[in-house]
Amino acid sequence: MLKCRGFLFDLDGTLIDSLPAVERAWIKFADKMGINRDEVLNYVHGTPAILSLRHFMPGATEEEIDSTFKWIEKLETEDTEGIAALPGAIALIDKLNALDIPWAIVTSGTVPLASARHKVAELPEPAHWVTAESVENGKPNPEPYLLGAQKLGLLPEECVVFEDAAVGVHAGLDAGCQVVVVHDSPDIPRRDEIQMTITNLEDIEIVKSGGDVTIYAMNQDVC
Repeated sequence: MLKCRGFLFDLDGTLIDSLPAVERAWIKFADKMGINRDEVLNYVHGTPAILSLRHFMPGATEEEIDSTFKWIEKLETEDTEGIAALPGAIALIDKLNALDIPWAIVTSGTVPLASARHKVAELPEPAHWVTAESVENGKPNPEPYLLGAQKLGLLPEECVVFEDAAVGVHAGLDAGCQVVVVHDSPDIPRRDEIQMTITNLEDIEIVKSGGDVTIYAMNQDVC
């Protein structure tokens, strides 16, 4: 078990399944640029799109990067086929709201992209968002989760981060938050620092006492 006072959720891969749409867009980018598809897909997961573009377009001008960014953002925003809430996501958020436990979504996506996917997945609306536009430095930099904790009015160590991507795990841990990994995979880093790994959000139970929340893992790994 672990104790916290607030929840910070990654969006894609943690609360919603958007992987097919993400891969469709970035495969088009890979093909357009003549880059190996697997190389692109292995890099972009959880990483802000603008950082991915700068990585794969090292000799491009800012105008070229900005144009490509707008193109891929449009692709991803308009392609919502197959996007849905992941198991346990809506029920968990509903319980947080019922118990008056503060929570926020902290995503590498932009406002248009995150809003479109959030709406299609029919998730409850958070009181607080942290998007790509909110920060100077996206994941794996800790800034997004530091801002998320600030928005909740809590210290980072009072927050638990739910993440599925390596860059998000780095961001959460470096912010000083506790981290729960959803959908464990071989590329998840810093396993000795992660508090808990779960298969999906149905695998936890939460109990509130005063302002403190206890999270119990249901037959999962507690690190």
